[in-house]
Amino acid sequence: MKQQTPLIALAIATVGSIGGTRLSAIAVPWLVLSTTNSPVLTGVAGLAEMLPYVLAKALSGPFIDRLGARRIAIWCDCLSAIAVSVIPLLYWSGILSFWLLLPAVAFLGVLRAPSDAAKHALVPVVAEAGSLSLERVTGILGTSDRLAGTLGAAGAGILIALLGSGPALLANAAAFVISALALTIGMGTTAAAHPKTEPTSQNYRAQMSEGWAAFSRDPILVALVVMLAFTGLFDQAYATVLLPVWVRSSGLDASWVGILLAVFSGAAIAGAAAGAFFAERLPRLLMYVVGFTFAGPVPMATLAFGPPLWLIVSILLVCGFAAGFLNPIIGALLFERIPKPVVGRVIALVGSLTWVLIPFGGIYAGLLTDTTGILAALGITAAFYGVAALSPAAIPRFRAIGQRPIAQPAS
Repeated sequence: MKQQTPLIALAIATVGSIGGTRLSAIAVPWLVLSTTNSPVLTGVAGLAEMLPYVLAKALSGPFIDRLGARRIAIWCDCLSAIAVSVIPLLYWSGILSFWLLLPAVAFLGVLRAPSDAAKHALVPVVAEAGSLSLERVTGILGTSDRLAGTLGAAGAGILIALLGSGPALLANAAAFVISALALTIGMGTTAAAHPKTEPTSQNYRAQMSEGWAAFSRDPILVALVVMLAFTGLFDQAYATVLLPVWVRSSGLDASWVGILLAVFSGAAIAGAAAGAFFAERLPRLLMYVVGFTFAGPVPMATLAFGPPLWLIVSILLVCGFAAGFLNPIIGALLFERIPKPVVGRVIALVGSLTWVLIPFGGIYAGLLTDTTGILAALGITAAFYGVAALSPAAIPRFRAIGQRPIAQPAS
């Protein structure tokens, strides 16, 4: 059981950190939408957090490898708790304007980026400590991620509907504190020393260059990042603008944003749990394509066609379960192909590049919704997402996804 303590600690930290991030991802856009009634400004608020997030994540890799992933994650979670608490305090004091909110969420994005990258970089350490396969560990952490998304989305919807966005953001701060405590208590020194694989005399630029070289010479990693960048754009458009605007235009209250996201994420928990145990025995490429098809195009097209609410919920349950298999597959692919000495840099770089279009998701959705209306915007985005989801079946380099390494840690 002691061997599994780092995995348990990282899973708890993931629930706290991702749950808090998901909560703020709903609370902040709803705060902007309810006070400005503007889908475009709602998208601008998303851009203000996501663009610094992407830049900070790209630059954080050498610090993770040099200072240690555990240390970086704890520091950034603690600072995030302080930063996110400032927003409701400014709101209650009556001085929070839209233009004051933007730098606050930008600073939060700068802190969340290295924290998320550092937690991801701990995966191979945890797998080695527990003698588990990468797919097993990424599946378990994927389940934690989905659980966090469910709790964060449901909690955000309920708190916003009952108390407003301010209390929801204070709950967000508490979640970040829980994440920091879990890593402090549960991971001990197991992961603290691992990332220090490079001489401290090596300069920052050389470390960044080495990470880029390790990434760019692997065609599978490059293809994976390009696809995830586009699907991330559409996911962000859906979560921050399209879904909230659809909920509002359908005459539903804010709790339904959280409910619908929670239904999807709740089903994805079951899918990720199943993936943790069965993904290593399933055809990777097929599950990859099916998972992405159900992750985005099907939910968006469903809302665009406007069936009864009970049918929407039922379809989201199926979609969430299928999408849950993606995390074990993607996580295993990454850590199988990244050399251990540069894992922090490459993971941070991959995380940044896959998020590079996300800051523009809200702007894209806001402009599209203003121009075409919400139903057309959902349909158009579903079509674009569908092209991205099916592209691996037509691109030869993606076929190597199905090839697993001969030797893996025993499970």
